[in-house]
Amino acid sequence: MSIPRGSQVQTRFSSFMRKGLLEVPSPTEKDWPKDDEDDYVFADVGQEVDSLPQPYLMINKMVNLLFDKCWEVIQERDALRDVEFNRTQPTTYPPLVESKLNKMPNCMAISQDYVFFGGAKGFSIYNLYNAKRIYIWEKLKVDVTSIWATDLGNEILIAPVDETGIARLFYFYKDGLFLIKAINEVDDASKQTTCIKMEISQGGDFAAFLLQGAGDIWLDVYKLPKESWLKEVEHPQPALNPKKKVRQPQLNTLEPMTSENLEMDMNVCFRGDIKLSLPVHIMKIKPPKPVTGTTFKSPLEVFAKVEDYYGLGSGQNHFIKDSQWEQLAAIFLASHQKYLDKEWEEEPPSMATFHFLLPSRIITMPVEVKGPSGVACVLGIHWAGSHNFFFYSLHRTLKDKVDPEGVWPCAAPIAVSQLSCTCTFLVLACEDGVLTLWDLAEGFPLGVIALPKGCSCQSIHFLKYFLVHEGQNMYPESPLKSQMKCVVLCTDSSLYLVTAKGTQGPTISVLVERPVKHLDEAICAVAPVLALPGMLLIFGKNGSVQLMDVAKPQIICAFVLPRTYHLAVPWKPLFAVSVQHPCFLLRGDHPDEIESDDTKDIQNSVFYFNLEAYPLLENISRNHTIPETDMTENTAFAQVLPLEKRCESFLQKRFQKLEKKVKEQEHWTRLRRYSLLLQRENFRK
Repeated sequence: MSIPRGSQVQTRFSSFMRKGLLEVPSPTEKDWPKDDEDDYVFADVGQEVDSLPQPYLMINKMVNLLFDKCWEVIQERDALRDVEFNRTQPTTYPPLVESKLNKMPNCMAISQDYVFFGGAKGFSIYNLYNAKRIYIWEKLKVDVTSIWATDLGNEILIAPVDETGIARLFYFYKDGLFLIKAINEVDDASKQTTCIKMEISQGGDFAAFLLQGAGDIWLDVYKLPKESWLKEVEHPQPALNPKKKVRQPQLNTLEPMTSENLEMDMNVCFRGDIKLSLPVHIMKIKPPKPVTGTTFKSPLEVFAKVEDYYGLGSGQNHFIKDSQWEQLAAIFLASHQKYLDKEWEEEPPSMATFHFLLPSRIITMPVEVKGPSGVACVLGIHWAGSHNFFFYSLHRTLKDKVDPEGVWPCAAPIAVSQLSCTCTFLVLACEDGVLTLWDLAEGFPLGVIALPKGCSCQSIHFLKYFLVHEGQNMYPESPLKSQMKCVVLCTDSSLYLVTAKGTQGPTISVLVERPVKHLDEAICAVAPVLALPGMLLIFGKNGSVQLMDVAKPQIICAFVLPRTYHLAVPWKPLFAVSVQHPCFLLRGDHPDEIESDDTKDIQNSVFYFNLEAYPLLENISRNHTIPETDMTENTAFAQVLPLEKRCESFLQKRFQKLEKKVKEQEHWTRLRRYSLLLQRENFRK
């Protein structure tokens, strides 16, 4: 049979092919393998795939790789969906109050019953409960980027910082707002400095501002005359020329009076005609100089340089020559040259962390320096990349020489430091993951503990010490000594609880492990709710806000924004938690408003969450204090009490037992006498 030329008919051959590779048979027939039907497979020779030429072979591999990766993503999403479906979702609660703002707030702070929003051209004051605006101060040409509010009792000290880095102090008292001073504002723009960070002491007696300018950085410390402010506000004396007409203070000198302004919660006015006493500049602290070769000729000169042993341990006064430094540097380079990509130079510090410390047993001050109790007396500071934690006395003037009164050297550079809200405990976290816990009030370290390998501290948050009584977290009626709890958030989004009890040594436990597969569940911020014992707010990168009970630990509930709102920057949420009240504020952004170019019609909202109003937290907020009598009677809490309380309780119980025993003996003695009298009467009869 002949096949015509050009015909499309092809002859296909099918055959049985053996699985696996063919082998050379052995010479003897006994060793030949027995054929099995399963060893053969039916193959169509016409369906064999020919190898593709380039570049089609590469394209084919890329397409197959793309399909494989897509399939892996689909399988991962299906598994995550199944896990989410099977996992018990916490109860979600919406906000109670929505406060709509005309301008997007850049920052917020809570003090007493007021909320302070920093935004475009100034800041505004709102009532915490009814979300009504009290006053708005807009006299700047730039926006306010950060704001602090400190409770002074009946007054509030407000400190906003604008985009140009200028920090201002305001005094808010009853129905008046007073501008105290612009801390770093100068007439010459070329000499303008920038405020990077600030801190106000507990009670508002001192303030510190970290300033930067002209390639230099330093810390300015001021003493605040708050007693003079109160007298000047209650008995105002306008510092104006009497020949000039006195302009009556208005509610807002820039905006006209509108119906919205008339509906304010209270009448607050800006009293620009009253000048308050200015803060007193007492100290300027600069970063420590790099350690270089000594200029001393003998060790006696080194010790003579250190006056009263202040600053001993800072490394500034030593007897190491330049030749020794050069020799050590050469040895280091010879040993680690292969690990160094480029020439290494020590960078000057660009950031500092500082705290105001109260008088305590661990901080020794001169005998002639005595201040009132509850007022800060020492400033503790550590610079970025430094091993040393310095102490500077606040009882000095600007003319005095600025030398540290004490130094705490650490084995590694200090990464994070945190002071408790009661100024009782201090935690120093080094870059190697080691935490040092200090009890400043009692004057001894609570212990040293290390984070798990590979973890580095990002932030530390103190919890008010609580106890678990009958399955519920409760605060002791009286504060306990040398008992602390803090939460440590690491850079890998893992969360740990550190507990220290006197001399027993600190312990560490895992609250949230590091996310491995689902990175969107990573924790970006945490905030303790001090009004509720053992409660911690957790903010996730996926926009979730959850409340955790650190004692169990487990998620109690979650908080969600309305469907039309979400967090524009979920990895950096804008929120504020009240210290005195169980509530917090969270800024919500509308998707359409974020993409809109017209900023006039944008309505930004801040949502108010009151934890007392939710059913799951209602019982916790009402009953969260354990009486001292229950603590003394409960043997589980006996070790938590201070030694004086335990001795007093032991002696009281011992006295009660003795008293009971004496009463029983007296009772039996009376019964015996009565029985003897009866016997005598019977004998007489």
